[in-house]
Amino acid sequence: MRVLVTGSTGFIGRYVVPLFIKHELEVVTTSRDEKKARQFDWYDKTEYRPCNIYNSDIDFFSFFGEPDIIVHLAWDGLPNYKSPFHVEKNLPANCHFLKNFLEAGVKKMVVAGTCYEYGIQCGCLSEDAATMPVTQYGLAKDTLRKYLEMVIPEYDTSFNWVRLFYMYGEGQNENSLIPQLKKAILSGDRVFNMSGGEQLRDYLDVKTVAEYICRIALQTEVNGILNCCSGKPISIRKLVETFVSEMNSNITLNTGYYPYLDYEPLAFWGDVSRLRKIDDI
Repeated sequence: MRVLVTGSTGFIGRYVVPLFIKHELEVVTTSRDEKKARQFDWYDKTEYRPCNIYNSDIDFFSFFGEPDIIVHLAWDGLPNYKSPFHVEKNLPANCHFLKNFLEAGVKKMVVAGTCYEYGIQCGCLSEDAATMPVTQYGLAKDTLRKYLEMVIPEYDTSFNWVRLFYMYGEGQNENSLIPQLKKAILSGDRVFNMSGGEQLRDYLDVKTVAEYICRIALQTEVNGILNCCSGKPISIRKLVETFVSEMNSNITLNTGYYPYLDYEPLAFWGDVSRLRKIDDI
């Protein structure tokens, strides 16, 4: 079986690729930076093909050797969630890219979504909850999902939309909370400026996320949207304090230095009932 992983050098992709290799699948990887791809141990074990999905003249299905499965993790423009680029450029390009695989007969399609599709909603959120995005990024992802849900019934393709929540792990964007905190500790900073820290979020280790994505891609029993998260809320302050303790640091947390983000609810986490069905397969 042949599987294509887009965004293979990204935060999640770098962990997904080795899992497919362990399953002894024929793995095709892609990104736009082959120099970066060469830095990974899996580079020589996959068929790497650099590609720009914005090139609408390419027959992508044929270009990637007619894969049976596509795991689409690539998405440009992050972490600038409010940029109109997501709707004006990213959305149409991704619609065209994925439609090409559907028309060509790909058997399985797994696409990364985001908890930002839910918008400013608090509490435990299930996949059946209405989506009300308040960022350009969330709107673009939500619209892509709705488009795929509308056209996929025309094709014989198994489909999963993996709605990602918050993650942590090696390789995360250096501007994210934990990487910034780690940098401050290693630099010997005495104080770490942060928000009030009372927000409740749902975090999952990126390696666990990758394992779920691999398992989701290799099954066809559970289709549709899947929240990919822990289902266990934790406050940002608790998360930070735990990390500081694990680093044996005495850095002082200056809470309240930054305001809470206006595009995130104060407290939300994911319902993992559907995700748990994957554990039973």
